[in-house]
Amino acid sequence: MRCRLLVSMGALAVVVAVVSIGAVSASGQSAAKAGATTAKAYMPPRTQDGQPDLQGVWDYRSLTPMERPAELADKAVLTDEELAAFEKRTNEGRDKDRRDGSADADVGRAYNQFWWDFGNKVTGNRTSLIIDPADGKIPPLTPEGQQRTAARRNFQDGGPRTEGSIGRGFDSYEDRPLQERCLSWSVSGPPMVPGAYNNNMQVLQTKDTVVIINEMIHDHRIIPLDGRAHLDANIRQWMGDARGHWEGNTLVVETTNFTGKTNFRGATENLRLTERFTRIAPNQLAYEFTVDDPAVFTKSWTALVPMTKSGEQIFEYACHEGNYAMSNGLSGARNNEKNAADAARKGSK
Repeated sequence: MRCRLLVSMGALAVVVAVVSIGAVSASGQSAAKAGATTAKAYMPPRTQDGQPDLQGVWDYRSLTPMERPAELADKAVLTDEELAAFEKRTNEGRDKDRRDGSADADVGRAYNQFWWDFGNKVTGNRTSLIIDPADGKIPPLTPEGQQRTAARRNFQDGGPRTEGSIGRGFDSYEDRPLQERCLSWSVSGPPMVPGAYNNNMQVLQTKDTVVIINEMIHDHRIIPLDGRAHLDANIRQWMGDARGHWEGNTLVVETTNFTGKTNFRGATENLRLTERFTRIAPNQLAYEFTVDDPAVFTKSWTALVPMTKSGEQIFEYACHEGNYAMSNGLSGARNNEKNAADAARKGSK
């Protein structure tokens, strides 16, 4: 599998701040759910228009998994000793420069460690980014959600294409994953979640608009704040149709009108995503998102991703340029088919 990236200068940083979410989050989640201690409310600086100033580049690298690992099922937070052991074990397991397996395993790790930028710290001692449900797990799927998941997996294993399926076949470029086609990356959002590299986003503000630029595949969202209605339901977009408003010091962004092709965590095109951005300290931003799709999930669920102010700039992420993997993969598949057909003809004589 080929992976195209332009690593930000943030990958060269040695010190990564451990973010501890101290305040009660804007959506009413308790500090206990966030795995933090209550702190005095922070009053963020204001823009010229009087809005809370969220502008700047924010780094959201993290070793904290989306879901709580099974071995930590009864622990929402880790002690300092447990945290150090977890970080050590995770960093060693992700070290692409280690040589503790077969030659195939070493080759399978693709790039060496320099090119990866997961981060090396857990944020806030929490054992999962998910804060609701309390078990730190994505809720069980509905029967429809289970069927959709099974259909996608079947297609990835060579079965027929179904609506919303993105697989691993080579019949057409349409069979290839969205990331490989340079169309969309699941971690770049919305919602935004920590990934293997380029975990940076930039916020720009005007009186009636907020722009969010993600370094991963250089996606950007223009979010109006003027109270306009969402687009008509028959208009679908890769990153959905976002509308924002302020609730105190929190920017709330509600996004609908997704396309089923992106299907975050298996969601349908009717996903309703609510994001909350709250600056809780001079260098800390609490990013919280709630996934609501009754067709797939038996209940809505919420994750909290701490972000740290960065002194770096956003860098261009080049993907389409030099994407030889697409043409080479498809031509290789045609060559394999030709060889198989030739062998079958010879065998029939």
